Amino acid sequence: MPPLHTRTTVCHHHLRRCSYRQHHIRTFINARIKWVRDRHLDAAVEKEKNLKPLLSLKYLILSHPTQTLPIATISPLKPDLHLPTSAAKFIQKYPMIFKTFLPPQTRSALPHVKLTPRALAVNREETSALAISHYRKNAAQRLAKLLMLARAGKFPLHLIEMFKYDLGLPHDYLQTLTLEFPDYFQICDTGFSDSKGDVVFGLELVSWPYDLAVSEMQRRQAEDGKAGMQIKYSMNFPKGFDLEKKVLEWVHEWQKLPYISPYEDASHLLPSGDLAEKWTVGLIHEVLSLFVSKKTERDNLFCLADFLGFGRVRLKKALVHFPGIFYVSNKLSTQTVVLREAYSKNLLIEKHPLMVIRDKHVSLMNLVLRRGKPIGVVFRERRKGSAGFVERGKKKVDYNRWVRSDNDED
Repeated sequence: MPPLHTRTTVCHHHLRRCSYRQHHIRTFINARIKWVRDRHLDAAVEKEKNLKPLLSLKYLILSHPTQTLPIATISPLKPDLHLPTSAAKFIQKYPMIFKTFLPPQTRSALPHVKLTPRALAVNREETSALAISHYRKNAAQRLAKLLMLARAGKFPLHLIEMFKYDLGLPHDYLQTLTLEFPDYFQICDTGFSDSKGDVVFGLELVSWPYDLAVSEMQRRQAEDGKAGMQIKYSMNFPKGFDLEKKVLEWVHEWQKLPYISPYEDASHLLPSGDLAEKWTVGLIHEVLSLFVSKKTERDNLFCLADFLGFGRVRLKKALVHFPGIFYVSNKLSTQTVVLREAYSKNLLIEKHPLMVIRDKHVSLMNLVLRRGKPIGVVFRERRKGSAGFVERGKKKVDYNRWVRSDNDED
């Protein structure tokens, strides 16, 4: 298959021009870089709380011929859907998305769930967006570029599944996207077996797409009319963040090092050298650039690092050493890596069409029913001593009562 051969040839040509790279040593100074909270990027992460499992549940409901499901059928799927609580409680939490009901004219019927008219309207927008040929090609190209990061040009399906939400792929991409672009993809045997001894299947590139072997940093440089010039990373720091002078000086010198595309084979670089770290930074930057929200959970990147073979330690060091490029949020009981340059405060600078649809889902998630009317979730502020805090009202109301009717109220 061409990819490995092509990558090696290109990289050897590049290394001949910069032969010192293989021997370039690590010069990072011994200094502690503190983590400083960025409330804007924390807000960008926190606003999507429960969105991913909600969408998974939505697709499951819509996949049924009647577009309804008994709640009892969903409950055993809690781990697969990554629901944070029981299916019944999760459904009840979002009454503007899900409607619970008892099927009419059926005795002893089990409670069912379906989507509300508003949720169906947003889903139609999503379906229309996914049907646009330009969007589908863009999604296919981003998936292809992810595969190109592996020297063999293939990923196991479980790893692609991990990044499906971040890439903005259709939930049925294996049945649709891969078949629509046979020149890009084919299902393959990865050559590995799982713990049960079963074959691990993957997705691989049919051939090396030369036109896609351009990183976001290189593309932007060319668009700015600076092709061939030194590529430097944008550094943005939150208020209250200060780097020691010696760290700033090191970063300044590090920026002068040659840029190494993540689509080049970096196996010739000294793993502990500055150039290897610059390649690692470039790879993280490229991966986040491929994602529609320009962020992902750190554990996902760890799994990617393990698969690509450069390890979690190198990835973690790159995140710690360059807080001006990447922000690690601790919200939502996990750690999320955010590409700083993609955001202005808590908003994406360039919003992918799918993110517009996701924002509409979030808006519906933030509505509750009170006396049959949708209202925004109200937060009330009260102060305790000199420290202010915000507390959600705790009145317990069943906003999503079961009714023996198949009719919805908008």
